[in-house]
Amino acid sequence: MTSSMETVPVRYARWDGVGSPFRVVCADTPLVPGPGALLVRIDLATVCGSDLHTVGGHRPSPVPALLGHEQVGTVLGVGAGGVRCVDGTPVVPGMRVVWSVTASCGSCERCDRGLPQKCLRLRKYGHEPLVESAPLTGGFATHCVVLPGTAVVAVPADLPDEVASPASCATATVAAALAVAGPLAGRRVLVTGAGMLGLTATAMAATAGAHVEAVDPDPVRRAQALAFGAAGAHAATTAAAATAAAADAATNTTNITADGIREFNVALEFSGQATAVQACLDSLTVGGTAVLVGSVSPGAPASLDPERVVRGLHTVIGVHNYRPADLATAVRFLADHHRTFPFADLVGGTYELDRVDAALTAARTAAAPRQAVAPRV
Repeated sequence: MTSSMETVPVRYARWDGVGSPFRVVCADTPLVPGPGALLVRIDLATVCGSDLHTVGGHRPSPVPALLGHEQVGTVLGVGAGGVRCVDGTPVVPGMRVVWSVTASCGSCERCDRGLPQKCLRLRKYGHEPLVESAPLTGGFATHCVVLPGTAVVAVPADLPDEVASPASCATATVAAALAVAGPLAGRRVLVTGAGMLGLTATAMAATAGAHVEAVDPDPVRRAQALAFGAAGAHAATTAAAATAAAADAATNTTNITADGIREFNVALEFSGQATAVQACLDSLTVGGTAVLVGSVSPGAPASLDPERVVRGLHTVIGVHNYRPADLATAVRFLADHHRTFPFADLVGGTYELDRVDAALTAARTAAAPRQAVAPRV
C-alpha cells in the first residue's frame, strides 16, 4: 500500500527568460498527487515550434517557467477520486498516456458553450509561471503533475514514444482543424506550411480521401509532404484563381491559379505567414472553407474581400488549442497509420534534460521538425 506521504525525486529544466540557459533543478514531489490529478513520469518530450518562439522572445511567456507541452509518459500516481481517460477508461498506475496541452475548469461560460480549450480559467502546460513549491507543469522534466480538467488518452503499447509525443500538441491541433473543415473525401485540399502540423494534416487529409497539394518554400519539406500523401508539393502559390473564373463558369471544371494550382474546397494554413494566409483565402472555390491555425503570434495582416466571401459562400475558421475528442482522434490516427507514413522520421535527436538548450538549437535547423528530450530520473 502506497503512503500518501511518500515522495519521489524529480528534476526539471528551469527557463529564466530570453538569453538565459536552461538550468536543471532537483526537487521532490508526492507520489500521490492532489484530488483528480496524476503524477506521470515523462518518457519522452518533443520541442514544439512554440517553444522556439518563447525562447526567442517572439511570444509572451511568464518568467521563470518550465517549458515543453508535447510529451508521452507513464502514470505513477493517481489522486483521490480517480481520473478517467477521454473514452471513460479509468487511469491506473503503469498506464502509458498523453494529455492535452490545456486544463479547463469545466464550469465557466466558455466551458458550458463547448469551448473548454478557451476556458476562462485555463491553465496551459509549458506556459505557466513556475512555482517552486509545485513546479511540474511542463514537459522538459522527469515528471509532470497532470491537473484536474486535463484530457488524458491511453497510448497503445506498439506506438513508439517519438510518434506519440507530438500527439498532445501537433497531432491533436491538426485533428481539430480537420474536424471543422468538414468531409474531405473527394475534396481538393491545400496545405500551406509543411512542418510538423502541415505534414500531419497532409497525411490525415489524404487518408480521408482528399487530393492534397502542399506548399512550402523548403525543398526538404516539400519532399516530406509527398511522402506523407500529398499529390503535389509547391514552393509557393499566388492563388490567382480569379483569372480562370470565366472558363470555369463555361466548363464547370475546377479553377486553375496562375501557377497551375487549382482552386480548393478546403485550405489549411499552418505557417502563420501573411502571404500563406492570403493564398488560402484566395484559393477557395465556391462553398470553400479556410482553416487558419498557424497565426499564433503578431504578424502582417491579410486582406479579405467581403464580396468574394459572400458570393463564394466561403467559411473562414480559426483553430487554437483543441477539444478532448481531438486528442483521442490524434492518438487513434497515429496508432492506425504510423507504419503507413514515416512519422518516426519527423523526430530527431535524443537529448537528456541537461541538454535542452542543445535540443532547441538543433530544432531551429534540423530537417526533422521535432527534436526529442528524454529526461532520466
